[in-house]
Amino acid sequence: MKRNIAIAIITALTLSFSTHAWAQFLNKENLEMKARVGYNLGGTAPVGIPATIRSIDAYRLTPSFMLGFDVMLPLDSKWGVMAGLRIENKGMDADVTTKAYHMEMKKGSDLIEGLFTGKIQQDVTEWMLTVPVQATYKLSDKVMLKGGPYVSLLLDKDFSGIASGGYLRQGDPTGAKIIIGDKEGEWATYDFSDDMRTFQFGVGVGADWQCWTKVGFSADLNWGLNGIFKSSFKTVEQSLFPIYGTLGVFYKF
Repeated sequence: MKRNIAIAIITALTLSFSTHAWAQFLNKENLEMKARVGYNLGGTAPVGIPATIRSIDAYRLTPSFMLGFDVMLPLDSKWGVMAGLRIENKGMDADVTTKAYHMEMKKGSDLIEGLFTGKIQQDVTEWMLTVPVQATYKLSDKVMLKGGPYVSLLLDKDFSGIASGGYLRQGDPTGAKIIIGDKEGEWATYDFSDDMRTFQFGVGVGADWQCWTKVGFSADLNWGLNGIFKSSFKTVEQSLFPIYGTLGVFYKF
């Protein structure tokens, strides 16, 4: 993972310098460039909580940072087009209580599948390169709205967790009952990382507030439109989508 992240940072810096060189070559004096850093806060979840998820018991913050840059070309005094590049991590660490939730897991050396009732500790990590393309609209000299699609290439991904404190009915609700304990050695584990997509796409909206001459704050909401798992993956019943807000700081060159 560290090698992939290093490659992504080098790629981002190379593209940043290349974009700056092209801007000078094209002599576009009105091009605006911004460097950004932010924190992603959200989760990977179904749209609408299904009945099989009874409660969300805990949500813990993870190191989900974003580093990127944008180039914006004004079309007139209000409208513009902006494109960028991000290297970012979208993570989630949460505990949920389930009832008859379809799962596949390992207990000891045995792989078991069926309907699980109990507690799940879920860890999701996605390192990615993201390219947003957005329309911009200036409400004033200080406030700019933005919105448009994005595409992400995943460099490293993890979807794994622990099932504990309950039982699994193999196959269907009347299947053999397997007790899943709440102590190490008694619980079960799962890892669906290899079943995750390499590409994601979605839409994002947000706003930039230029509070000082060069520095400002930003707020964004990005909503994935394709589920994080491959279409052939059927173990998790619902499609899970990455839905994250980003709070950030930018520097305008």
